[in-house]
Amino acid sequence: MLYTILIIVVILLALALKVVKEYDRGVIFFLGKCTGVRGPGLIVLIPIFERMTKVTLRTITMNIPSQKIITKDNVSIDIAAVAYYHIVDAKKSVIAIENVYDAVNQISQTTVRNVVGRFSLDQLLSQTGDINEQIKDVIDAHTEPWGAQVTAVEIKDITLPDNMQRAMAKEAEAERERRAKIVAAEGEFQASVKLGEAADIIAAHPVALQLRTLQTMSEIATEKNSTIIFPAQFMTTVQEAIATIRGDSKKT
Repeated sequence: MLYTILIIVVILLALALKVVKEYDRGVIFFLGKCTGVRGPGLIVLIPIFERMTKVTLRTITMNIPSQKIITKDNVSIDIAAVAYYHIVDAKKSVIAIENVYDAVNQISQTTVRNVVGRFSLDQLLSQTGDINEQIKDVIDAHTEPWGAQVTAVEIKDITLPDNMQRAMAKEAEAERERRAKIVAAEGEFQASVKLGEAADIIAAHPVALQLRTLQTMSEIATEKNSTIIFPAQFMTTVQEAIATIRGDSKKT
């Protein structure tokens, strides 16, 4: 008889004493009626009459599976995303909806498809941050009555059709060629400007042309197998240049 009483006491204690962790909350039901939220710590329940449903308050990472979406400019793409949310009202998350986790997952898939379909492909690739924010706001508006709050939604993968990838590759290559031609043209323009300035200087100082010619010939002569032929007219010009330089040095 004593053993029977002890067993009954142990069973009642097991049913009455519950431990709720720091990141959990317990929604208490007394004969089917919600009486409040308890925790964290040790909770004493009335056996048989009270039941507890645990709800986690930690942030939940939810993968939004890849799905086909048609953009505003009629391009079919596959998009996968990830959402982060947490329960802010444990009581609502249990009473207002049957399974809050499945509900958030389903509304997230639908919202991603609807929001992305409003944008063209170029906007989707260049304005990803703004689109993520819009998706988050729409999902959060739906989940607020369920006691859940969405903290972030990120598009993590965009798969394009093969023909679209080839077209974008050709477009990128054409853009690079355009930039290369512009850079080359700017280089030619700057070089022509400098050549014009050099021509003006040489025109003002005829001897400079002869000195430049001598410098060029000196550079050519650095190779041992080079043979340089001086025309007679050139030698006369060189003598005139030397005489001019000597005259200038005497004046100074």
